[in-house]
Amino acid sequence: MSGFVEKPEPQQVPGLVHLHTGKVRDLYRNEAGDLVMVASDRMSAYDWVLPTPIPDKGRVLTQLSLWWFGQLSDLVPNHVLSTELPPGAPADWEGRTLICKSLRMVPVECVARGYLTGSGLVEYNDSRTVCGLALPEGLTDGSELPAPIFTPATKAEVGEHDENVSYEEVARQVGAETAADLRRMTLAVYGRARDIARERGVILADTKFEFGFDGETLILGDEVLTPDSSRFWPAAEWEPGHAQPSFDKQYVRNWLTGPESGWDRKSEQPPPALPQQVVDATRAKYIEAYERLTGVSW
Repeated sequence: MSGFVEKPEPQQVPGLVHLHTGKVRDLYRNEAGDLVMVASDRMSAYDWVLPTPIPDKGRVLTQLSLWWFGQLSDLVPNHVLSTELPPGAPADWEGRTLICKSLRMVPVECVARGYLTGSGLVEYNDSRTVCGLALPEGLTDGSELPAPIFTPATKAEVGEHDENVSYEEVARQVGAETAADLRRMTLAVYGRARDIARERGVILADTKFEFGFDGETLILGDEVLTPDSSRFWPAAEWEPGHAQPSFDKQYVRNWLTGPESGWDRKSEQPPPALPQQVVDATRAKYIEAYERLTGVSW
């Protein structure tokens, strides 16, 4: 069992129809048929949406996504139409709301990996492969891969876990041409972002993208290259052979699975509320990622 510890009620805004409450974002449709995407301060971990928000998290995700969309605009189009607040929307939506094209989303998490860690490391240790792709012997936690790889996953509902799948399975699901485009675009965007991050002393270990069709054109949707969708490591501290320090929710994961939380991940009990020091440290990690990457003070 997993999902929301406490599922929030959607905001009622004149002219907007609530479509979906996700792990982090609330989706609405406006009268023009555009998607209104509002990033909350909710934190998810281990397939649970935790009861404790991280202040400013939604704004960090939104503003960092906008910055990255700008860096990538010559490489791939995206779904953003406007950042203007819808009439009648709560003041708290300021800075965390995007008006977007309504896309026909491809049901695939497009994951690019340049370094070995996470679920990729688990599979590698078992079979020397990641998503069926053979990798050389001798790699360890945090190793840089010989070249970035495309390792797609199924897109799960709230409370369910994304599952890694092979490229062949993606081609079977969405067609060979779309699968090839997804792989090409994912690796191109990862390569551009990796180089930009590296210039700023940050390693982009892996990341996931979502794409959708605007008519017949495949474009970038959802969020992009945030601490929620990516693993960012400080380059100066990179040392293969163990888990790396990171600018993401790993601090929360570590606390939840440590002795202080008293929570058994394998039980059906929901995770506990986060203590203030974990909230503060996590907020600081997200803001540091934003500031390091953009060069702008929060």
